[in-house]
Amino acid sequence: MASVQVFGSPASTEVARVLTCLFEKEVEFQLIRTDTYKGKNRRPDYLKLQPSGESLTYEDGKSTLVDSRAICLHIADNYAEQGNKDLLGRGRLERASIEQWLRTESQIFDPPSSTLVFYLAFAPLQGIERDEEEVQKSKKELEKVLDIYDKRLNEMSFLAGDKFTIADLAHLPNTHRLMTMVPECAAMFEERPNVMKWWETISGRPKWTRVVDLQKEAPAVA
Repeated sequence: MASVQVFGSPASTEVARVLTCLFEKEVEFQLIRTDTYKGKNRRPDYLKLQPSGESLTYEDGKSTLVDSRAICLHIADNYAEQGNKDLLGRGRLERASIEQWLRTESQIFDPPSSTLVFYLAFAPLQGIERDEEEVQKSKKELEKVLDIYDKRLNEMSFLAGDKFTIADLAHLPNTHRLMTMVPECAAMFEERPNVMKWWETISGRPKWTRVVDLQKEAPAVA
């Protein structure tokens, strides 16, 4: 049995991020599917994006982690010599840049994108009232960060340089939902050519498409 175990639903943003990293690093693992958060009970956890053992748990030997970004860093460090060796860069300077853009994803991109995914994609399915003030605020915040990305991606192929890294990987789950489930948000990406080229490149990676296939087998998480 694989020493690495992931507990959660592939439809979860946090779990999808970790599964993509495991596939990129070619790490053998066992996925134990759980679906403990549904409907309105999922809302506070989803909006705050505070991963808990109920939505994601990662076990690797004696190590147990629950934060998806910390898990991805752990995987890239622990399995540095296998799979994609560029996820954390090849030196201190590259790693510093990657971690900087990963923080940008976590602190600036993720909050508005998660709010928009919740209110525009999942809330209507669960009969939860849309908070229009939050939606409009999040749209403005997302447009600001996409403008930053578009400028950066005019200079580089990926956020941290010329290679796909964890900084790009972290964006995959929420951006996929916005692009496939929320047309008005998809338009924000399409209006920015450099962002759109970047998205087409990272979303076409075989390791990510494997996760998307797993999501189709799992019940939707809202």
